[in-house]
Amino acid sequence: MELPAEEAGHCIRVLRMREGDRIRLTDGKGCFYHAVISAVSGRRCMVHVSGCEPQMPLWRGHLHIALAPTKLLERNEWFVEKAVEIGVDEITFLRTEHSEREVMKMERIVKIAVSAMKQSQKATLPVLNGMVSFRSFVERRFEGDRFIAHCENGCKENLKDVVIPGHDALVLIGPEGDFSPSEIDIALKAGFRPVSLGPSRLRTETAALVAVHIMNLAGQSGG
Repeated sequence: MELPAEEAGHCIRVLRMREGDRIRLTDGKGCFYHAVISAVSGRRCMVHVSGCEPQMPLWRGHLHIALAPTKLLERNEWFVEKAVEIGVDEITFLRTEHSEREVMKMERIVKIAVSAMKQSQKATLPVLNGMVSFRSFVERRFEGDRFIAHCENGCKENLKDVVIPGHDALVLIGPEGDFSPSEIDIALKAGFRPVSLGPSRLRTETAALVAVHIMNLAGQSGG
């Protein structure tokens, strides 16, 4: 088989690999593949795949984070990179009343996620969803535990105390101006539980990453 152009270029020009060298590939769907470079011609690289090695799940449950992206694109990209490195199954970008950004260029987001997946030696690429309206998203059917992290006063439990190991979990993170009162009300009526991420006031991307880490740790515990 022939490697995609970008991967072939990295393999030949950056890693300086040649015919006969062994490499490990992933399909982003849960499997690693053992392969040997069979031919190099210009910018093209052919490989012979000799075996498949499924990667066992690194955590239990489906971990889903949905956030309103920040105005600065690099902060959103930083979040995606780190979330994939830590471990998450799905990321969705929300369009909210106080959103600072209305459009996300998903092509670059996907490239960053692929790079983070390979760097952290994972074989599964998270599902990456482009912008969706808050209302339509929270009204969707979701099998699992649903949480909304917001800054309004009220009774809120800490996320780390309510995430159940092994359960599917979805956490909503709002924009810098937080979710609007009406959005919080919509989420609560849809069955989302209000949660806190701790006493510190966090930036959107930091809050989202804290939520990912808490869910990931819960998914790894309990054997």
